[in-house]
Parts: sequence; C-alpha cells; structure tokens
Amino acid sequence: MESREVSFFLNTTTEGIIAIDRSAVVTLFNRAAEHILSIDSAYAIGRRIEEVLPVTRLPAVLESGEPELDRQMTWRAVTIVTSRYPIRDDSGTVFGAAAVFRDITELQRLAEEITNLREVRLLNHAIFQSTWDAISVVDENGLGVMVNPSYSRVTGLKEEDVLGKPCTVDIASGKSIHMEVLRRGVPVHNARLRVGPYRRDVIVDANPIIVDGAIRGSVAVIKDVSELMQLNDQLENARETIRKLEARYTFDDVIGEAPSFLSAVERAKVAAATPATVLLRGESGTGKELFAHAIHNASERRNARFIRVNCAALSENVLESELFGYVEGAFTGARKGGRRGLFEEAHAGTILLDEVGLMSLDTQAKLLRVVQEHEIRRVGGTDAIPINVRVIAATNLDLFRAVHDGRFREDLYYRLHVVPVEIPPLRDRREDIPLLAEKLLVRINSEYGRVVTDVAPGVMEELGGYRWPGNVRELENVLRRAVISMNFDETVLERRHLPTLETVADGCVEQQSTPSAEEPPAGVSLEGANREVANGPGSSGDAATPARSLDEVVAAAEDAHIRDTLRGSNGNRTQCATRLGISLRALQYKLRRYGIR
Repeated sequence: MESREVSFFLNTTTEGIIAIDRSAVVTLFNRAAEHILSIDSAYAIGRRIEEVLPVTRLPAVLESGEPELDRQMTWRAVTIVTSRYPIRDDSGTVFGAAAVFRDITELQRLAEEITNLREVRLLNHAIFQSTWDAISVVDENGLGVMVNPSYSRVTGLKEEDVLGKPCTVDIASGKSIHMEVLRRGVPVHNARLRVGPYRRDVIVDANPIIVDGAIRGSVAVIKDVSELMQLNDQLENARETIRKLEARYTFDDVIGEAPSFLSAVERAKVAAATPATVLLRGESGTGKELFAHAIHNASERRNARFIRVNCAALSENVLESELFGYVEGAFTGARKGGRRGLFEEAHAGTILLDEVGLMSLDTQAKLLRVVQEHEIRRVGGTDAIPINVRVIAATNLDLFRAVHDGRFREDLYYRLHVVPVEIPPLRDRREDIPLLAEKLLVRINSEYGRVVTDVAPGVMEELGGYRWPGNVRELENVLRRAVISMNFDETVLERRHLPTLETVADGCVEQQSTPSAEEPPAGVSLEGANREVANGPGSSGDAATPARSLDEVVAAAEDAHIRDTLRGSNGNRTQCATRLGISLRALQYKLRRYGIR
C-alpha cells in the first residue's frame, strides 16, 4: 500500500523526478519528467543516464556526494531549473542520485513580459514626469489620481493638494473640464480656464479614459498660455504703434441702419471716391475716427499711409513741429539733421487732424498753406517742400460759430468744409443700439475671453431709454462694465449686469428719464412750465424778480411732481416709479438728487 501511494505521488506531481543507482543507471523516471523532457520512461529506465540525458550532472553529484540546487539548463528549447541530490543509506554511503526539476519556459516568458511592461511603465512614467505640459488624471468619480511636476508648476498646487480630492479644487475661474468629460463621455478641446491660487490662464484638452466600454476616468493636458498672453500683449503693443500709421477699419465696420446715419455713410463714401478735403462733424464718441479710417481704405490712397494726429493732445509748439517737422538747430533739443513732419510721413496717403477746432490761429495759418498750396515748410526752415496728402479734419465744435467768434480762420474753414459729413449722435439713432451692441460684444468677448452670446430683452429696453451723452464710446463702456460684472460661465447679458446708467457719464446732466428741454415733466402743463420760466415758482410776476434758468425751473417742477406722486403712492417707490413711467433705478437716483426721503 505504501508503494502504491509513493507511485501515485511520483506520477501526479508537476515536477520531473529522475533517479539513478550507484552505476548511474536510471531507476526512476516519472510522468512529469516524460512530459518536460519528451522522453518515454520505458526507454529511459534501465539505461545509463548519459544515454538518456547527455547534459545531466547526476553522475557528478553521485561522485561528489554534494547537492546542486536551483541550477538552470536547457534541453531541446526547454528551459529547466533543477536541483540534484545524492541518495545515502543509513550509514551515509552514497548509493544513488536524484534530480527534481521543473519547466520554467512559460515562467521565463511571463517574466520577460513583466520586465518589458515594467520598462514601458518606467518609460511612460518618465514621459509623464518630464513633459512640459501639465497633465491631470482623475477617476470616474472625479477624484484626483495623478498629476505631473509641470502641473504643480502651472497651477501652483502640490500633489497632496490635488490627489484624492475633487477635480474642481484647482479651478479659479470657469467650469471643471474633467467633470464635463465624465458627464458627456466625449473629449473637450481648447477650454479656457484660470487655475490655481495665481489664477493662471490656461487652455485645457481633456479625453475620457474608457476601459471595456466604460468610462473609468479623465485625463487632461493643461497648456499654460499666460506667457503666450504676455508675448501677445507685447505684440499688440507693437501692432498698436503700427496702427497709428495704418487705417484699421472699412465701411463694413461702420454699423447702423438709421436713415440719418446711412445718409452720413453715403456722403462719406462719395467723399472717399474724390481727393477732396473732408470735414467730419459730430459729438465726442460718435465714430469720427472710424469714418476717417473707412474713407481712407475706400480711396485710391488705401495702400499708402494713414496718420492720425490729435490736435488737442499736443501743445502749440509741439504740434507744429510734429506736423511740419523741423530743421537742425530750429530750437533747443532739436535732433541733429532735423526731422520730417507727419505731413511728409503721410505723403501720398491720408492724415486725420482730430480736434482741428482746437488749433491755435498761428498753426491754422500754416495748415491753410498745406491745404491750399500743397507744400510745407519745416520749423526753422525756408525751403518749401511739396507734399501730396489728403486731409480729413474732425471736430465736435461748431466751427461756423468759432469763425464768428474769431477762434477759427474763415479761409481755413472753407478749405476744410469741402465735403462735410455730419455724424448723428446715438440718441438720434436708437434703433441702431441692438446692432452696435452685438458688434461690440463680439469684440469684448475676444478681448476678455468671454462667451456672451445673447442679450436679454430688458437690456435693450434699458439701453434704448437712455440719452447716451457719450454716444457709441459710452455704449461700449457700459457693455464692457456689464460683461466684467458677469460670472465667467454666464452667456446672457441681463439688466442686473448693467451699471447704473445715470452715473456712467461723470458729471453728465442728462440722466435716463430726465425730461428734455422741449418737454415739461410728466404732470406739469406747458403753460405752467412757461409761467415758471417767466416768474419762478411762487412768484407774483413782478418784473423785478430775477428770472431763473430753464434747468432750475424744470428741476423744481420735477422735484415737486415726484414728491406728490410718492405721497399718492403711500411711499411705495415701485408704484411711484410705475406711475412716473420711469425705472425704479432712475427714481432712486432722482430721490437722492432732490434729497427726498
């Protein structure tokens, strides 16, 4: 029974066993040995081991009596690890030897795969650690799993600040792109965010990690664009310098559909087709410079230079030297060799003289020579220099009145007033406000990195009810302030985002809902208003009583009417504003203005 058990064990074990006697004849060759070595036991048993397995070292163990443990050998492309033992009797005499071995070919292949995988892992880890772009990995729950050193450099956050924590922990402004990827299951590209305590501007590309068809996480590559933005700012500054010598806008950039505005555009287009001098007239902020750019770009001089000069920003002496240039030694500090003036720089092109009405009479006389004789003399020089320049003048002053007041030369006025273009103020073309707002929001989105795509109806109602003393420039200012007050992820501009329009134009006396000079306030008759103008409130009509200004009379009537309406509304300001036909914000402003509690 014991012999059967031993035989069963020897033939069921997965390790090969070979035994030899004192003469090196094989006495045991189990089934595992047959399988591993591909040798039949019937052939092996009874033969010398060298005949059966020439590479064996069992005879050496038999002779030395010393075991050999875990030795590797190869037999017919099979890699074997074997241990060889001497067999001793009770007296310690060696009378045989045995080998116990196993096939490690598959294990060796797996070990090589593991080694290769380890090498690939090390390589991937090295790439992950050394890439310049920041990388962030989260699991399916949005918890941080891995970040590389560049991530810490860009965001200012360490691994311990991120790993195991929600993926929103690094967001300073904007939505988590990881959560967007996990929610939608699709990649997200070119997302603009601000990250970390230093609010770095970055662009993020994120992709889902999909294993066996299931989303197991998200990986994001974060590119730091703050340095790029600094370089872009420097480039913009350089471009801004160049733009002073170029015309940026065309008539496609001139937005408006109001009849009075379209008439101005048509007149400007007609002027562009001629070499005549153009006088642009309009209030500050109506777009006179925009018209000048468009006229130049629509003219035959479009490929030549366009130079803008703000006559109000320079003193008389500086303006003269800038416009006409100077010769060497013309004044203290004059450049050696002299300097060309802007008229010479603009030769064959166009020069815009903004705020021309503020020129001194002496400079006007020299400008007249340029316009009339097409030549200039540099400051301190005597030689006439011929030039070919198209002059566009712009002003918000009434030049005709300035001529009568002796502040502007009559001969120069008629030289400039060849093609006058009157640009209407924004309050006279309120129907253009939606178009202008749409165009301006596109520009503001680009500059501020926002995505404002729509404007709530109440906003247009609010904007349309304001008188816009600052015109289009003020409209742009209001929209910029409104966009800045919005959250980064908001896309619709609403009334709550607008600044208080009554205080936008500092020191402006025309607030929203303030009655015009032609109309008395609500509830005040024209006859009563006229009586107030003549006599003042409470006056007996005595001719000796000093007359008050119209603004004072209107303000007094408005104050009284608001007080009466507020009393009739039992102090309810919302109801009072409704009865007056103005916004609650406008009412609150007027209450503060008149000291009404």
